[in-house]
This record gives sequence, C-alpha cells and structure tokens, in this order.
Amino acid sequence: MIRIDNLNKSYGGQVLFRDLSFKVNAKEKIGLVGRNGHGKTTLLRIITGEEDYDSGTVEIPRNYRLGYVSQKLVFSQPTVLQEAMQALGANERGHHWKVERILAGLGFGPGDMQRRPGEFSGGFQVRLNLAKALVAEPDMLLLDEPTNYLDITAIRWVERFLLNWSREAIIISHDRSFMDKVVTHVVGIHRKKARKVAGDTGKYYFQIAQEEEIYEKTRRNQQRRIEQMEQFINRFRAKARLANLVQSRIKTLDKLKPDRKLEKMRCLDFTFRFKQSPAKQVLRAQQITFAYAGQPPLIEGFDLTVSAGDRICIIGPNGKGKTTLLRLLAGDLKPASGKITRHPEVASGVYTQTNVETLVGHRTVEEEILFSHPDVDRQRARDICGLMLFEGDNALKRIQVLSGGEKCRVMLGRILARPVNLLLLDEPTNHLDMESCDALLAALDNFPGALIMVTHNEMFLHGLARRLVVFQRMQPAVFEGGYQDFLEKEGWLEEEAITGSVKEGRAGQGCRLSRKDIRRRKSAIVAERSKSLKPVKQKTALLEGEIEKLEQHLSRLNQKLVEASCKADAAGIATFSQETKSCQQQIDRCYQELEALYREQERLEAEFDERMRRLGVD
Repeated sequence: MIRIDNLNKSYGGQVLFRDLSFKVNAKEKIGLVGRNGHGKTTLLRIITGEEDYDSGTVEIPRNYRLGYVSQKLVFSQPTVLQEAMQALGANERGHHWKVERILAGLGFGPGDMQRRPGEFSGGFQVRLNLAKALVAEPDMLLLDEPTNYLDITAIRWVERFLLNWSREAIIISHDRSFMDKVVTHVVGIHRKKARKVAGDTGKYYFQIAQEEEIYEKTRRNQQRRIEQMEQFINRFRAKARLANLVQSRIKTLDKLKPDRKLEKMRCLDFTFRFKQSPAKQVLRAQQITFAYAGQPPLIEGFDLTVSAGDRICIIGPNGKGKTTLLRLLAGDLKPASGKITRHPEVASGVYTQTNVETLVGHRTVEEEILFSHPDVDRQRARDICGLMLFEGDNALKRIQVLSGGEKCRVMLGRILARPVNLLLLDEPTNHLDMESCDALLAALDNFPGALIMVTHNEMFLHGLARRLVVFQRMQPAVFEGGYQDFLEKEGWLEEEAITGSVKEGRAGQGCRLSRKDIRRRKSAIVAERSKSLKPVKQKTALLEGEIEKLEQHLSRLNQKLVEASCKADAAGIATFSQETKSCQQQIDRCYQELEALYREQERLEAEFDERMRRLGVD
C-alpha cells in the first residue's frame, strides 16, 4: 500500500540512501533493519512527512492513515485513560474498555488509569504514546523500537497484538527475537540501498551474505581475467603475428568495468578479557533485604549462590527490583540486612544504566578507556576505542559531547579493558543495533567466567540462561533451569490476565494446542524441512565443487595459451583460446545455476518458517 521509488537522502556530505526502492503490500508486516546511523528512523520520518528527502517518490494512497509512535511527550488530558481515549475513532468514543485492555497489556495497572500522565516516568509516557497508536487502529503502524521501555510481559503482549494485526506495519527493533516473531518480510538498508526479503531476519542476513559472497567470487574471477589479459597484451603487443589476438583482448578489456571491492562494514566487536581464578563459588547472597526510604521491601530474605561459569538472567516486569538486585550484587548498594560475600579473587565488570554517571565529562573516550585499568596502554586503549566504533579522531571526543548511546559504548569499552571473571550487566543491548547484539551474544556465550544479566531480550534468554532469578510474585525466586523450561513449567502470571486483551486469531490457534501437540508438530516440520532441503544443499555443494574445478582448469588453460604464444604455435593459440572461452562460459552458467539454488533454498526455508509461525512457536 506504500511505494518508495529511487529515494535519495543526504545530510551534508553523508549519503544515507541512494536510489532506495521498495513496496509494502496489503497485510505485510515489514521489519526494517540496518546498522545504527544508516537511516531507519529517517526513513520512517520521511514516510510520515516529518522529514524531507532529496529526490525520488513516496506514494501513499489517499485517506490512508498512518499510526506513528511520536517521541514527543505532550499530553493534554487529565488522566491516562482519557489521554489514550483521544485516539478512538468517531464511532468508538465511549469504548473505554478497548483502551483499558491495551493499557493493561502495556503494563498500566487498574489504579493507573485515573492518574495524570505527567506522574509517570519517561518510559511509561512513551508506552502511553504507543497505546494511543494501537488504539487508533490505523491502516499502517510505524513502530520505531517499540520494545524500548517495555518489560518482558509487555513485549510478549505486543507480539501477540501484532500477530493478530490484519493491516500493514513497518517495525524497527534491535530485538531480533521479537522481530522474527511478528514480521512477514524484512527490508534492510544495506550499503545505502534497500533489499526486501520474505521471511525473518535470518533469511535476510543469509541472502545478503550469499549475494556478497557470489559478488566477491565474481569480482576476484573478473580481476584474474583482467590481469591475465593485461599480461598478454603487454607481453605480445609488439609481435605482429599476434596482433589480432592482442587487439581482441584490448577491445574486451575496454568493455570490462571491474567491480569495486565491497567496503568492510563496521560492527562492534566484543572480546572480554578473562582473569583466571581458583574460586568455585564466586559470590553468595544470604538472606538479603532491601527497601528504598519510605517504601515496602523490594527484596526480602533472598538467597543466591553464584558459581564459576554460571549463566544467570534476572527477569520480570519493570519496577519490581531487577536493577536494584544487580546493584546489590555488584556492591553499588548495601542491603538493609543479610550479607553478600565475594571470593577474594573475584574481578567484576559492571554495566548498569546508573554507571554512565561515573564517566568524567572532560575526559576523552580514549582517556576513559586508558584509565579503566592500570595495564592498559595507549595502543590498547586505541584498539578498544576502534572496537567500540570510536575510530581515528572520534576517540578524542570528550565524554560531555557524546550521545546516550555513545556513552553506553564507552561503558562497555571500559569493561573490555579489564581482566574479569564476573560480569554483571543491566540490559546491555539497549542502544545496540541488531548486528552488535549478535556480536555481544556470541562474546557472552564464549566468556568463561560467571555472568549475571538483567534482560528482556528473549533471544539472549534462550541462548544464555542456565538459571533465572524471576521477579513475578511478591519476592524474587531462583528458578533452576533455562528460559524455555521456565515458560513450560511456570510461565508468566501476568499473561493469563492480559491474553484476553486481544482476539486470539492467528496467535490463539497456537495457544489452543497442548505443549505435547506443539512439540510433535514442530518435530514433524523440522524433519520435513531437513528432507526437503537435503537435495538442494547436495546440489549446491556439488556445483560449488564444480566451479572450483573449472576455475582451476581455466587457470591451466590460460597458462597453456601463454606458452603457445611464446612458441608462436598458431594452432595451439587458436585451440586454447577457444577452450578458454568455453570454460569461462561454463563457469558463468554454473554461477547462474548456483544463484537459482540459493533462491530455492531461501524459498523452502521461508515456507517452513511460515508453518512454524502459524503454530505459534519459536
């Protein structure tokens, strides 16, 4: 329902996109991905008309309503409920129950409905703007990081809402798990162009990687051909009997336009330094209790033992005490009673939102890294600055001029500089793009020390957690097992109350199946997927092997052609020239067949993923 053609946008000398084109069809839910700074939010603002563009067209049907979650926190009504009800259609003015369901799903309690919007934190005010966009039921939802400021139960509610959404949507999110559950297609801004792929982010990144691999193989092969022709021309230019062959190669060379080598994409790189320790028990909390002044205890009589190599994730709704518990374990806060003991050899790396305040404003990024540990020299500090994308003169920026996201990268850089055996991280994926989140997940998985992390990101929970601290009832409780075990054995209590907030629809079909049925059907789909993909993968492997053999044969033919030319062997020159041409044509055909096989593999994988999605399982 929206068409974008040849869109160009620049800021000063920086080009965000060049000839960017794609279309959003009816009922498509688009995941918009790309690295930070590549123009995702700018593109949404262009679609809404809040931002101008240099050239191109944006076609939106007449009377087509866009629902955009504004970052401007301006409220005109005395209560949360009345503010959200402003978004109701003219024929729904009194349908307060519809608004209450959406507000409840986003974490507003019954007592919050009559409170003034200004009484809430900035995070809940952003939720109120999100509620207004959902209540309005526009033709297309434009959601820029909708999971920011949401806790895990609210994120799961928004997932179900979007699965049931029967119109169009464009969604930006760094939370890969969330995006993969709700989108039907992915549009990526990559190398200043747009690429649209049916399926989830896995399909998109797989296709981009395959295309760039083919591009690079073709470029290298083309470069070899150019070099061989140049050598032939330079060697035999003066030989009259080879004049026709030389001229033929000169004409061919003039027509060839060598492809440029792809610029390496920058990405955050995480390699945590590990400090060896004899400790089997890293940390122990015994009967700790904590309350803020004038408030009931957030944590009371809590016990936790952390062993070397533990992977503990702290989960639960916002405002229940997750960050407070992490700060207690880190030593930033003191318990009112009970005690926390740490092994003498424990070296901690702590990342919390409040720790950003410990950065010194007049220091440069390089200096903050340099002063983070005694054994960090200037070269190592510069290397870490580069890993955190502060390259060259950017490492000399002062902390006071950095954005919030840049300061968080400096905090992560300080942790990378220190040898540690215990990481305590509070929502480290905030301010990171999807590629950086992937890199962080891999680094944490490879870290040999203990990890305690607060996160709402279910991809991290499924990938890392071996034990959980769950804030769900009155007090936190330790769950011995991974996140999938928790969902199957306990689940989120809040979801029972808010699942009925939206029609069951597509998500409900999966919910009505028993876990046993879901596992059985999932296993059947996995088996069928493997069976269907096996012959395609076998053909792909055979074809890749054939291309390698042909390229080796082409190299030998070129060598024989040169030898025949040196001997003035006219018959040999004619024979090897023809064979060289024939071999190159075979290679070109093989690459075309290989590309077709890649597309077939992507089509099959998208088909099976869609079947999984209909089941309502990951």
